Amino acid sequence: MKLKHLLLSAALLSTLQAFAQNKAKTDTVFFEDFNKPTLNRNKWNVEVTGNTVNDEQQAYVDSAATIYMIDGKAEGAENGALVLRALYQPGFTSKEQRKYDFISGRINTRAKMEFTYGTASCRMKMAAGAGLWPAFWALGNGKWPNCGEIDVMETVGDSSWVSHALHGPGYFGDTPLAKRVFFPAGIDVSQWHVYSVDWLPESLVFKVDGKITYTVTKAMVEKYGRWAFDNKKFIILNFALGGGYPGGVNKVTKPYYGLSENTVNKIKAGDAKTIVDWVLVTKTVN
Repeated sequence: MKLKHLLLSAALLSTLQAFAQNKAKTDTVFFEDFNKPTLNRNKWNVEVTGNTVNDEQQAYVDSAATIYMIDGKAEGAENGALVLRALYQPGFTSKEQRKYDFISGRINTRAKMEFTYGTASCRMKMAAGAGLWPAFWALGNGKWPNCGEIDVMETVGDSSWVSHALHGPGYFGDTPLAKRVFFPAGIDVSQWHVYSVDWLPESLVFKVDGKITYTVTKAMVEKYGRWAFDNKKFIILNFALGGGYPGGVNKVTKPYYGLSENTVNKIKAGDAKTIVDWVLVTKTVN
């Protein structure tokens, strides 16, 4: 009996050693925990837009009112945290002479951090409200949708679910490559979650809090068009308002397309915020 136990122990030890040897090692490609007093512009670009897409109702501006840092401990972050806040500012005129009633924030890592394959993760929480449309995503350079878009996390204000999606040539807009992920009872988008994607040469594996929620393979994509996920992508964090995706879900047309009156009141009160604890990109190394 003792010999049997010894043999089993030796076999287990051998298995664990083999697992440890074969376990993939990762390098950190990019890490941002937003612990500086202001946005680190060596890592991030602030986008300013005056012509919106998707019938969105906001203009993106470079302002400390819409993009700023906080001491994250009060919000449940270990260090600092980034806030993207949507504000009601009726009559705001962009440089393109378009008028908006809302302003918000959008940042990206274009030309500062771009990567091909790896795991991109973000810990964040968001306000709920019909038409609030924050997102964590990755985009390639070049003409859209040929450049490829990876939507790691989107929410359109329904606090019970988030969505993942891919866009590329032949599968864009109302893409067939999308998945709604519903939270368990008592859990919603207003709480902290880690949203991530494992981007591999032949697949993309989406996760919420480490649990696989959607897997898309190259073969699945190529039923619709060219695989657009073998080129460099950069990270985007943004907070959109209303427009086609929210409006298509909530069917709201007034007071703004995709934005309900309750949500507009939340924006007016300054309570429409997306809070980001950190962003991490890692890559497997041999």
